[in-house]
Amino acid sequence: MKARIPNPAMLLPGALEAVQALAAIPEKSGLPLKTLGLVHLRASQINGCSVCVDMHPRLMKHAGETEERLFAVSAWRDAPYFSDAERAALALTEATTRLSDREDPVPDALWNEAARHYNERELAALVLAIAVINVFNRINVATRQVAGEWIKSADAKQWVESVTSR
Repeated sequence: MKARIPNPAMLLPGALEAVQALAAIPEKSGLPLKTLGLVHLRASQINGCSVCVDMHPRLMKHAGETEERLFAVSAWRDAPYFSDAERAALALTEATTRLSDREDPVPDALWNEAARHYNERELAALVLAIAVINVFNRINVATRQVAGEWIKSADAKQWVESVTSR
């Protein structure tokens, strides 16, 4: 497999820095980093983004996430490894990623369940994190970025170091 073009965020001056700056904001919100990792992985699974499905578990494992939780993310409803708060975040991730699947993409009951576990600032961070991972997924899928390739680059190594040092 070969990418159609290099990653657009790398081709356009300032794009990578802008998207990375936006992606870093939810990490400062008080939302647990493990929850953010789950959100990133689940949206990436839904979107079929091989780059992110490959990369996020690596980062999450480096940050202390367990393999059993990583393996079970796609079946979170039936797996006993997730808290009620994480389940609410995963449900919101699925609904917000699949906007066209239903008439009311994010029903009040789903939102209210998330609001039971997260304050307004954390909900804002969660929505922003879901939006940003969907941006990355759409860039990677549209341009057929190859899983495992980007992670080898100098830019990726620098980015991984910055993410894992937070």
